[in-house]
Amino acid sequence: MGWATAPALPAESGASSLMPPYTWRSLVQRARHVWRSSLQLRTVAITVFLSTIAVTLISGYMSLSIATNLYEARKSQAIAEARQATVSAQSLFDSSVAPDGTIDVEAVNQTAQTTIRSVASSPGGTQFVILRTPGQTTAVTMTGTRTSGADETVISDDLREQVSTSSGTLFTQAVAIAGEEGADPGLVVGSVFEVPTAGQYELYLIYNVRDVQQTLDFVQQTLIIGSLLLVATIGLVTYLVTRLAINPVRVAAETAEKLADGQLEERIPVKGEDVIATLGRSFNRMADSLQRQITQLAALSRVQQRFVSDVSHELRTPLTTIRLAGDVLYEQRDQFSPTTARTAELLHAQVDRFEVMLADLLEMSRYDAGAVELDTEPTNLVRLVEESLEAIRPLAVEKGSELRLVAPGGYFEADVESRRIRRILQNLLGNAVDHGEGRPIVVYVDSNRDAVAIAVRDYGVGMDAGQLERVFDRFWRADPSRQRSTGGTGLGLAIATEDAQLHGGNIDVWSLPGEGTCFRLTLPREGGASVENSPIELPPVDPDDPVVEISGGDDRA
Repeated sequence: MGWATAPALPAESGASSLMPPYTWRSLVQRARHVWRSSLQLRTVAITVFLSTIAVTLISGYMSLSIATNLYEARKSQAIAEARQATVSAQSLFDSSVAPDGTIDVEAVNQTAQTTIRSVASSPGGTQFVILRTPGQTTAVTMTGTRTSGADETVISDDLREQVSTSSGTLFTQAVAIAGEEGADPGLVVGSVFEVPTAGQYELYLIYNVRDVQQTLDFVQQTLIIGSLLLVATIGLVTYLVTRLAINPVRVAAETAEKLADGQLEERIPVKGEDVIATLGRSFNRMADSLQRQITQLAALSRVQQRFVSDVSHELRTPLTTIRLAGDVLYEQRDQFSPTTARTAELLHAQVDRFEVMLADLLEMSRYDAGAVELDTEPTNLVRLVEESLEAIRPLAVEKGSELRLVAPGGYFEADVESRRIRRILQNLLGNAVDHGEGRPIVVYVDSNRDAVAIAVRDYGVGMDAGQLERVFDRFWRADPSRQRSTGGTGLGLAIATEDAQLHGGNIDVWSLPGEGTCFRLTLPREGGASVENSPIELPPVDPDDPVVEISGGDDRA
């Protein structure tokens, strides 16, 4: 903000090449993580940043205003001194004219210089230069003079032209004066006066305003130090205030995390009567209520699981007896009357369905109890799909549905438990046959480097959005009144979902009323891995490509 511009410092180079790129990336990632995870850091940083901008603008304005005022004050002082020196010199020359019109110009000149020195003096030092205005012809010429050490080169030609052509007007110009420690800021004030018999002369007063610059530097230094201290104080106050406000929030977040992890006895310490304390008490009451409800639900769930497990086990013995008796009656149905024979057939079918339901209940109870273990082995999923299609083919033929397999090839073995994957396929294929309305059923198998996927697509009745939300719920059926050929307990898709999740995979569904349904099973290729993207779109692209129809054994690697 001063009048003398300091030289720019050379930019540092090569610093960024001292650290390898991966180190910079890790530092940036770490800084980004800290920035996102710390509300207190963001609050303090934003406050300090905005305060720095505000303080910089205010300090800059104050510095500019002070510099302008100092410069204008010094300029006004210099102009007043120059005007007084010019008037005094002019009066001295005018009063020195003898009655006969003669004047000792050189003697008066010496006296005028003394007068000028006495009038024009400043703390930073003042020098003057008296120059004859060029282009004059007079009888007498006064020798131009200057103070010792005065640098005439600081007087520009433009300034001399303005001064020489003026009629008593003073002109100023800011200049740089060579000093012992470099260039000092200076100010030149020019005016003219008439010397009798010697013509017009120009008076230039050269002021060194280093003292003003030093004052301005001190003011600017004070403003900078004060601004830094103010910003630091704001940052410290913001840190303390946010710490008081955010610490209870951090404690609440940590307590909520512990509650989410199952530590239901955790509570927030409550102190005082302020809003934070009210929040803590409300949070603790909510935690107490949740703990009671979760404990009750957990106890009820254990009772329910135990009940289902005990009932399922207890029903096996009478069911075995009923199965033996029913098989005897079913084998001898030809000897009965038509009504009795039909009854034996219904008994046999319902006993089969009862056994399936009992097996499903036992399986769900194992999942609920967390007693299911996975026994994986490398399995060719394409061959497993072929076997499942062959198993469901008679029922599909009866329903009038054509079974197709779209298998581009190039598959590798996946670590799965074939029994559970076969059970998933049987459930999906059975649902497709029951709801396919006799239209084709297409099974897609595809894979990528990390995952394998199987999609079962039918073109039957489909489901609406409300049915899609409940399709994986236990004991729920899309249309209980529909006559099913594969039985159905409402547990099939729930068990299939548990089997898929046990493998680290998932089952997705797409459906539209009147356009059919597609279930997609996605599994990781290796046990313990996770699935990010499925190799098959949902729904898959319509099979216009060559389709392989299952007709028996098909050797596919």
